[in-house]
Amino acid sequence: MKDAKLYEPINTLKYVDENIWIVDGPIIQMQAYGTNIPFPTRMTVIRLTNGDLFIHSPTHLTNELKAEIDALGRVWHLVSPNKIHYAYIGQWGEVYPDAIKWASPRVRERAKNIVFDRDLSEEPDSAWAEEIDQVIVHGSRFMDEVVFLHKPSHTLILADLIENFEADKIGKKYELLARLGGCLDPDGKTPFDLRLTFWGRKAQTREAIRQIITWEPNRVILAHGRWYPENGTEELKRAFRWLGKF
Repeated sequence: MKDAKLYEPINTLKYVDENIWIVDGPIIQMQAYGTNIPFPTRMTVIRLTNGDLFIHSPTHLTNELKAEIDALGRVWHLVSPNKIHYAYIGQWGEVYPDAIKWASPRVRERAKNIVFDRDLSEEPDSAWAEEIDQVIVHGSRFMDEVVFLHKPSHTLILADLIENFEADKIGKKYELLARLGGCLDPDGKTPFDLRLTFWGRKAQTREAIRQIITWEPNRVILAHGRWYPENGTEELKRAFRWLGKF
């Protein structure tokens, strides 16, 4: 991973809009296409009107980041958006034992070392329904993803439904793989291997994506690669054209 580059500075809050921040985390290795690929990581933090914090796909928690987080409000919702994004929920749960650990579909089967408290459903929980909308994009047993919209800032939050790796961040060794997988910036999309999990459910998947597009987000935060601070709706239509025209 020596050629991979971080989204510096990492492990610190970065302002997106009122009551929403991102944190760029360390690079992790993920198995794909027969090799380990460097994945930059990113989490999203939303402060609800009651002061509780909604932490989407937590990244590594350092002492410095904890101090920044604690200054924002009470950590109360630790959210796994899909069964791949759970690695640091256990760490955060130990630091914040009263926080609710939210399970995405099928993550309990995979993350047996984490005791989740509640399951995400098709509808937003009452704790955040006024401020955050959600929809589950269902695939095969390999992948489902819960997608969230922070309504006040018109910000969509994704995990793996779009990946958008920048060539100069992942290095020449992996640039071709990202291109073949359909997730190389500026044309990041659902990676080809994940697209296959939705193939027998394209009509259902298309309907879920159509609902997301009707939200008309201004920006789209991604967990991996360059995210979209503007033109969010158009980026969604481009990225999901493998499902047809929207």
